[in-house]
Parts: sequence; structure tokens; C-alpha cells
Amino acid sequence: MSNLYRLLPSVDVCLQYFRDSLYPHALLCDAINEFLQEQRKKIKANQLNENDLEKQCLEKALKKYVEKALSSPLKRVINASGVVIHTNLGRSVLADEAVQAVTMAASHYCNLEFDLETGERGSRHSLVEKDICKLTGAEAALVVNNNAAAVYLMLSSLCEGGEVIVSRGELVEIGGSFRIPEVMKRSGALLQEVGTTNKTHAKDYLEVINENTKAILKVHTSNYRIIGFHSDVANVELAELAHKNNILVFFDLGSGSLVNFAEYGLRGEPTVAEIISSGVDIVTFSGDKVLGGPQAGIIAGKKEYIEKIKKNQMLRALRCDKLTLSALSATLRLYYDLSLAVQKIPTLHAMTICKNELKQKAQKLARILRLALPKDSIDVCIQENNSRVGGGSFPEDDLPTFVVCLKFKQKKLSAQLIKEKFLHTSPPLVGRVEHECFMFDVRTIREDEFRIIKEMLLSII
Repeated sequence: MSNLYRLLPSVDVCLQYFRDSLYPHALLCDAINEFLQEQRKKIKANQLNENDLEKQCLEKALKKYVEKALSSPLKRVINASGVVIHTNLGRSVLADEAVQAVTMAASHYCNLEFDLETGERGSRHSLVEKDICKLTGAEAALVVNNNAAAVYLMLSSLCEGGEVIVSRGELVEIGGSFRIPEVMKRSGALLQEVGTTNKTHAKDYLEVINENTKAILKVHTSNYRIIGFHSDVANVELAELAHKNNILVFFDLGSGSLVNFAEYGLRGEPTVAEIISSGVDIVTFSGDKVLGGPQAGIIAGKKEYIEKIKKNQMLRALRCDKLTLSALSATLRLYYDLSLAVQKIPTLHAMTICKNELKQKAQKLARILRLALPKDSIDVCIQENNSRVGGGSFPEDDLPTFVVCLKFKQKKLSAQLIKEKFLHTSPPLVGRVEHECFMFDVRTIREDEFRIIKEMLLSII
């Protein structure tokens, strides 16, 4: 064992393997020390022999270790899960136009807060406000860093110290245990619950309105549905009720669609324009869900209230940077031609792609894998299945899809093992395991990723 320890090179010798690398010296030294320490532990555990510690083998292992240790922690991932808006995988993929806009803003100086007409200081909020208003019918708009921030800022600016009425059936919790009551508490507004979990009537709101009531907040239950014995108050009726009593009405739409997806077989998600036209004073929604843009919280509605929100001192802490605004602007402009938006915005395209096109994609991927994989150990087939929209949207609706399935004929291979191995490929791949099969849902896979999948799968098996 002592002889094996002596075969380990020094840090200085290891550094010679990276003479032409661009790794920062301090990080490189740390990674080499970690690698050598790991080798010592393996020697102690009798997991290495002299052949493993030969210069060529050791150099190869070290370079692989350093490359993994010093690579970016944020990695490209192939999404074969079929979940279109996968929160854990970064939600919406940006359109090419949005990517180009971000690259421009990141690579050059830009007029983020500079008015090119006057040569004076401008407002970053004006960069997307006009497009949001045109697409939604709102009088004014403001963008912050996510929808929770939008709700917080709205309540803090217009309702601090006063009561805000919310139906008990709408006191939702979103991902990461963030809850509407907690966001409201932090804003300084006081929660007034009304109705029951499954039924809330207009009289329930009227009974609790008092001199301290500032607003009614309606929360769209985008990530779940109450069905059966259920009723609530329509937006138009709620707006009339609120305004007759000199209070405001807000709508936290959450996902925030600009498209009527009922035309594509998906129901239950009202559009932002529909909410605005119902008489609601302010609506808040996300930028990176079904809208298909970057992470952002959009506040749209009546100008007098948006102007008050813009004066909130917390806006500076919650505002968006130039990269978000450039991506959002480019995404919104695609919506002026709906057919173009559906084709070019990846989230919309994945949600609306026809079943026949999905079948053709599955056939192409299956053909590539069948030609490459050993037939005696892996069977490749195509099955009908279901995808999900994800991102807390359309909880009732499955999206019919086709999946390419791998069935394993040998005990040394299994669906679960392949799933785990795919997490360590470059790039990693996230798929599904059902009925002891590993599945690739082609709805969320780009065709230029098919060859990559084949190469990674060959390396695994």
C-alpha cells in the first residue's frame, strides 16, 4: 500500500497536465488536491492497483475529474420527461429571437435607462410597457422579477395596513412552500378569509367589507381544480361588487396566458385580456410559464394604480435587469402574429404540436436507436402516452403524445439504472420510467438532440 501512495504525483506535476488550460490557478489547485485525496482514500480501501496509477491512466482520470469539478454548475439538460414547463429544469425555453436579444444586451452597452430621444435618463419600465398594454388591453404595466414579487408589491403599495378579502378556496400554495397568506402578511396587508373551500358567494364578500377593507384579491387556482359541488363569483360580478363599495379588485392569474388555448383542446386558463376586460383593476402573472418568456412578474391594469406601485421603494429591490427585459420584449413582440408565436416560442409550440407530428418524431428517434442498439439486449418500441403542461398550469389536462420506450432483455440493464446513468452524461438527460421501461417523450425533445441521445445511450450500455 505504501508503494501505491508513492505512485501518486505531486500537485506541481499534476499542474503540468493543464499547461494550456484556462482554468483559474487557485481553483485548479483545489480540484487537483481533492482528486489526490480521493485517490488516497481509494488506496486505503484497496480499490486501486498499480495499473490504475500509471501515468497515462492517472492523467486521464485527473482530467476527467477536473473537467467535472470546474464545469459550470448550471448545465444544459435534455428534457425527455414530456413536462413542457418543467420548473426544476428552468421552465420555458426562450425563442431564438429572445436569445439573440439577450446576447445583444449582454455583449454591448444598451439604452436600459437612457432616453435616446432626449439624451437624458430614461426608465427601464417603459421598455416593455407599451407591448404589454397593446397585447392585454391594460392602461399601464410594470415588470418585476417574478409573480410572487408582483403580488407582494401590488399589496404593499395599495393595501398596506388594510384588509384584503380572499376566498378560502383560493388560499393557494405554490412550489417551494410559498403561500398566498404568507406573501400577504409580508406585504403589510391583513388577510380576511371568506366563504368555504368549495363555495364562495357574493354575499360572503359583502358581509366582511368594512371601513378598513382595501381590496378583494382573486387567485386563479392554476395548479389544482375544485370540481363537483363548487361555485365562485364571476370576475365581472366581483368587479362591480368591489367598485360599488369603493374598494379595488385584484386578480393573481399566476401562469398568465396571452393565447386562448381552448382552440388547442386545453381549457381552464383565462387569458390576461379576458381578465382585464372583466373590470379587474390589476392582474399579475408570470413571464416564464405559458407565456414562454423569461422569469418575470408582470403587473398590468389601471394606470392610476400602476403609477402608485412604481413609487414603492421596494421596486428597486424587485426590478428586472437588462437581460430579462430584452428577452421579455422579444417574446412579447412575437405575439403580434399568433401563428408566428405558436411556431417560434418553444413553450407554445410544444403545447400545441399536433399528434401526427409527434408520431413522426417518435418514429425518427426509434429508427435511430434501433440501428444503433444491440437487438439482443434492448427492444425499442413506440407507445401512445400523455405529456403534461407543467408549471402549475392546466392541472386537469393531459397532452396526448408518443414516447419511445426501451425494454431491457438482460438483467444487467434496467430502466432505473439507465435513468440514473443519464443524469451523469454530457449533457444530462431526464426521462421517465414506467412499467419497467425507460421512456423518451418526444414532445419536449428537439430533433437535433436525437443523435446526442443515441451517442449517450451507447456510452452508457
